[in-house]
Amino acid sequence: MRKRLESLCRKAIHEFGLLEGQNRVGIALSGGKDSLTLLHLLASLRGRGFPNFEIFAFHVTGAFSCGAGVDNHFLKNVCEELDVSLKIMETHQSLDTLECYSCSRRRRKLIFDAAKEVGVERIAFGHHLDDHIETLLLNLMHKAEFEGNLPLVPMHRYGVTIIRPLFYIHEAEIASFARAAGFARITCQCPVGQKSRRRSVKELIGEIEEIFPNARNNLSKAAILHGSKKALECPK
Repeated sequence: MRKRLESLCRKAIHEFGLLEGQNRVGIALSGGKDSLTLLHLLASLRGRGFPNFEIFAFHVTGAFSCGAGVDNHFLKNVCEELDVSLKIMETHQSLDTLECYSCSRRRRKLIFDAAKEVGVERIAFGHHLDDHIETLLLNLMHKAEFEGNLPLVPMHRYGVTIIRPLFYIHEAEIASFARAAGFARITCQCPVGQKSRRRSVKELIGEIEEIFPNARNNLSKAAILHGSKKALECPK
């Protein structure tokens, strides 16, 4: 499984130039299975067909922060074992005003600012192929736009670029790897996140698969084709 995930991660990095010209790379480390898998894969790829780049992990904690709710000491130990620098920030929110969109923007701003402080221009997020499918369906039904996640997104306003090395990897594959590696955990303990539209779309895809067994694979192909075309048009 590790070899397969490394191969798919390597494919995305090469195909879209995700690490082109970079000697420092950041990771948005929530502590869930996706970001921890991404951390392990990038750490294992250093110096193997890529420069021996430095990795900086950025973790946002808080009472209602989206993530697995893991202990900070656990993340520190993982990063030390992998020779990765870790910076932990905290966000303060109340349950009365908690909302996914504003929470996400606030957490990203903290990560972007911390990355720029250490000279990191590209920040890897653990968004996988199933996230891509869900985003595509959300945008299609909510905004009438056929748009999913892109593997490379310049954030001109913040002076950084988001990259998604797990672009070709399904969530089920990540879950299998996480169980084998011993860090499979609940990925979100936020009370709002459990009732989000994204959660509803995830459940909807499962219902569609009961009628159309190949639905997920077909959605994957459509999402990858569209996302790849858009990404290759985007200046790196």
